Amino acid sequence: MSSWDFLVAKTDLRQARIAPVDAPPLADGEARLAIERFALTANNVTYAVFGEEMRYWDFFPGPEGWGRIPVWGHARVEASTHPDLTVGQRFYGYYPMSTHLTVTPRKTRTGFADVAPHRANLPPVYNQYQAVGAASPAEDYQALLRPLFITGFLIEDFLDENDLFGARSVLLTSASSKTAISLAFQLKQRGQARVVGLTSARNAAFVEGLGCYDQVVTYDAVVDAPIEEPAVLVDFAGDAPLRRVVHERFGDALAYSCVVGGTHWEAGPSDGRLPGPRPVFFFAPDRIRKRAADWGPGGLDQRHDAAWTPFAADAPRWLRVIEGVGPEAMAQAYAAVVAGEAGPDQGHVLAPQG
Repeated sequence: MSSWDFLVAKTDLRQARIAPVDAPPLADGEARLAIERFALTANNVTYAVFGEEMRYWDFFPGPEGWGRIPVWGHARVEASTHPDLTVGQRFYGYYPMSTHLTVTPRKTRTGFADVAPHRANLPPVYNQYQAVGAASPAEDYQALLRPLFITGFLIEDFLDENDLFGARSVLLTSASSKTAISLAFQLKQRGQARVVGLTSARNAAFVEGLGCYDQVVTYDAVVDAPIEEPAVLVDFAGDAPLRRVVHERFGDALAYSCVVGGTHWEAGPSDGRLPGPRPVFFFAPDRIRKRAADWGPGGLDQRHDAAWTPFAADAPRWLRVIEGVGPEAMAQAYAAVVAGEAGPDQGHVLAPQG
């Protein structure tokens, strides 16, 4: 089985299967990329949870009722009929959980954009592929953290632009998640408010050891913990009952409520209107478009890379790469991530083929 897709049932994310595929001949101007390695994190579960609503399923269509979850990683050109892509070139970007991806490239300053017709109306940030050199261990941290870090970078920039809505504390749910850690790291560096991590008792020691939270509060202590007001909530968990607890605790002292992800994807729906501000969903591509316009060509990349460098340098201190090769390892890693069993100090990096 040289080519296959990892498929997930859209109505039950715990159902997954391997489907062999036959690679069709390339049309003029196409290229086929062999996917080398990609990261699998709770962020990818969020893509699946919001697959219909945010059109994440549309990037890499699957058979009726099944989806191909997007992941971030590296691939090499295996075959090409495009003049600007040659066999052996490597690219970092957005891929399916598969062995291969066929693209319709348009050359860009840093690599190429996939202009395949079915991706034309999807957020362009996900269609960009960056040329890279030879493989290195740093690539695993790039695949694991960079897509999450930019979300943290954009949220921190949004909060800073709004003077933290007057808050003295910023509360981050799912504080052990990699996106939350990236935001906490940047908030701590800015130093304009106390960074409060909300987490499970199981992960509390890990979160405290990170050094980027001023205060760590377990979920069962949110109601009574001495948290400085007013506060902003950044909800990475997507756990509606937990969000209600925070809203009821702070009420009008909650200056802003931001919903980012859904790591607690089975927590259940919300019950009616919440006290305090209405939660607002943060969609990173919209913020990217705004800042690209505000800062001009290269401005966003320059600011992002300056923030990314110290975070990436610190990552090996707290994040251990867990490698897996082949479809069986992929299925095991996926089951662990969907069940929330992956440790916060671990990052799965998977190679479809050895």
